[in-house]
Amino acid sequence: MRLAYACVGRRSSMTEIKLTSQELQLMSLFHSITGATARDCVLDDKLDRVIFIVNKGEMGLAIGKSGSTIKSLQGIVGKKIELVEYSDDPAEFIRNMLGAGSVLDVTISEREEGVKVARAVVDPKKKGIVVGREGRNAEKARLLSRRYFQISNVLIVGPEQDLM
Repeated sequence: MRLAYACVGRRSSMTEIKLTSQELQLMSLFHSITGATARDCVLDDKLDRVIFIVNKGEMGLAIGKSGSTIKSLQGIVGKKIELVEYSDDPAEFIRNMLGAGSVLDVTISEREEGVKVARAVVDPKKKGIVVGREGRNAEKARLLSRRYFQISNVLIVGPEQDLM
């Protein structure tokens, strides 16, 4: 298995991400079908999905009219495809992962020994949608926040729990 490396994040805190040959092939397939550029690809076997991180401004191109492009890609890959629009700003990136319309606020704090934690305040009526079935959206936010910004946990709370 061949590995490639991609540097992501802000220049002051670049992170090196290792990509497998399978992930590179999926990124190439993604580009050839959608015309959009994937910055990264995460194979999540635990939840049987492939997550593509798409360059800012290319989500519409990646999804296609009425979702036709992404549905076509799902048929070829045989797994659920999830897309996240990339942002250099960790709070905006977390908003993008959880659904910007449902997230009221995102704060990031640093705790003892440099541990970073994000707190996403969401509309209580939409909390179930934000967390996702079996917690898949929350897990995606934790996985990608750690991968890109070294944020160890993402807490999803309602406004009544926002005491930070």
